Amino acid sequence: MSSDHQRIVNITLDEKSVIRRSPDIEHEQKVAIFDLLDLNQFAICEQAETGPYSLHLSIEDNRLIFDIRDEGDTQTLLRLPLPVISFKRVIKDYFHICESYFDAIKTASPSKIEAIDMGRRGLHNEGTELLLERLKGKVETDFDTARRLFTLICVLHIRG
Repeated sequence: MSSDHQRIVNITLDEKSVIRRSPDIEHEQKVAIFDLLDLNQFAICEQAETGPYSLHLSIEDNRLIFDIRDEGDTQTLLRLPLPVISFKRVIKDYFHICESYFDAIKTASPSKIEAIDMGRRGLHNEGTELLLERLKGKVETDFDTARRLFTLICVLHIRG
């Protein structure tokens, strides 16, 4: 993927079920969106230069929905439902270790914080690999883009 067209230029999270999040989570979401829009690689497989894309992420009926639209957000190019169940364990584990991390940065020693952060990054990478596996053959993306998308998928799972 090398074209400037093969990228996401707009991203929307369907947050109708999200009530309230901590400032730490709000910050993670903003950083992930900013970084994603700043630099990403994303293309629908087996389609000629159809990007850039607007991406709408939502959860419907236990499915994670990638609603990939044209840049003007007028036409759906691909609606890709992925089973949420395949992400449940890693997201649950990721949330648990994030809580430990945010608690630790307040009082724990630097070495303990570093150890928890290594675990947190490891789980994040595991979720990213799982997402890449689920997108294979449908959407082509790089690891960093998938990593930021996984962060946003986690945000969608927070229920107030």
